[in-house]
Amino acid sequence: SIEGAVGGVVGAALLGALFGALAEGDPGLYAVICGVGAAASQIGDLAASAVKRQHDIKDYGTLIPGHGGILDRFDSMLFTAPAIFFAVTFLR
Repeated sequence: SIEGAVGGVVGAALLGALFGALAEGDPGLYAVICGVGAAASQIGDLAASAVKRQHDIKDYGTLIPGHGGILDRFDSMLFTAPAIFFAVTFLR
């Protein structure tokens, strides 16, 4: 749902700010980086789902029955890892 997506990004940003404060870092910077990571994670998951729908594929594999395959465990990371890398690199 839209509420869940927004809540996930806001929650990640709040936890990032809390971590930044506890780690004696910049809470605002940590909040932005975590918020970017949460948004990128959702975009990665939606992009992988769109590819599967376009090709009429239900699962990427059968190694883990009922879980959509190994790529479903990491599809959000395909977008999240680069997004966090660039956020940390350019925002510091």
